[in-house]
Amino acid sequence: MVVLLSVSLPLGAQAPDLHHIYAHPPVQVVSLLSPSTPIGILPVQFKAAYGFNRIPNQGLGQTIALVNAYDDPNIASDLAFYANYFHLSPCNFQKVKLGNPQQDSGWGLEITVDVEQACALAPQANIILVEANSDSLSDLFDAVAVASSAPYNATVVSMSWGLNEFAGEQQYDGYFCNILNGNSQPVTFVASTGDCGQLLYPSTSSCVVAVGGTTLALSSATPLSNPLQLDYGSESAFGGGGVSSFESQPPWQNPACSQYSTTNRCVPDVASAAFPGFPVYDTFGYGGWVEVAGTSVGAPGWASFFTLVNSLRASQRESTLSQASRDLYDIYYSSDYATDFHNITSGGGGECQAGPGYDLATGIGSYQANNLYFPLVADLN
Repeated sequence: MVVLLSVSLPLGAQAPDLHHIYAHPPVQVVSLLSPSTPIGILPVQFKAAYGFNRIPNQGLGQTIALVNAYDDPNIASDLAFYANYFHLSPCNFQKVKLGNPQQDSGWGLEITVDVEQACALAPQANIILVEANSDSLSDLFDAVAVASSAPYNATVVSMSWGLNEFAGEQQYDGYFCNILNGNSQPVTFVASTGDCGQLLYPSTSSCVVAVGGTTLALSSATPLSNPLQLDYGSESAFGGGGVSSFESQPPWQNPACSQYSTTNRCVPDVASAAFPGFPVYDTFGYGGWVEVAGTSVGAPGWASFFTLVNSLRASQRESTLSQASRDLYDIYYSSDYATDFHNITSGGGGECQAGPGYDLATGIGSYQANNLYFPLVADLN
């Protein structure tokens, strides 16, 4: 039986009606010019850019959940085609429909991005797609709760959707704070941010790892012959964030974002490639290969990385990550920062101009995954 999470509200607080507050996915279509051929940064190139190709693990024994709204009827067959085309392991995939969701090709493209990215980066993990009955925040929160509950028991939940910040949002952070799955293991929540100055909840929650976007340049235009060779060129800011109007700053963000605020939550925490584009295979609403972009790509990417870390931790009989954001900032403050992260210092604009250290465009930076996983596996929090 699945037990849905209840959230206690402060005495006298007026809770917004979540049935009439709607989220949207930030996925962007770059090109439909070649539906028969994938265009963009290929999975093997993404893994070589960020060092996923050097992590000695593929997510075995862990469950990553992708929460989205509505139904994509073709996702299982599209994923199978994608995995076969890129010579990935047949991914262990399950779709969970809550209620009777309508089919929606807009959300279907976001579903495709999330599921195929998870398959590419954590191919031995259990990949669960939880389809909310609608795009209302009420239904999406129900899906979030189901994702980490028995029998699914995800240890990482990815949310590539959001809505503009709203008064009272902090009352719902209980869906993400200090959550244990059905196996009493901590759960990490990851969400995409929006564009600069348009902060999206739930990425603004201090209990969620907020992922911004970058423009990634590879060092080589074609995949390298050595599967263990790195292919990172450079990055500049693409997405953005800002200072939350409602959420308090978690202690680990001070002094990282103190130049922007010492009291309110700063977004994003980290970043990942959002542009120039990535190929996904989608036959629901599209004709096959679609090149997509946006911070949509970053959330399942970071969620997959945390899944690999959790699998390695489990192999050493450790619990899954707890308070992953705090762990990331601990590394930022350490002498290992330069080897574990790419500090992105160019791009963006205005308040979201990238610069040395933490900034409101890219947070503390993107991952050097082949190095960053070491301290996260060793951390005993």
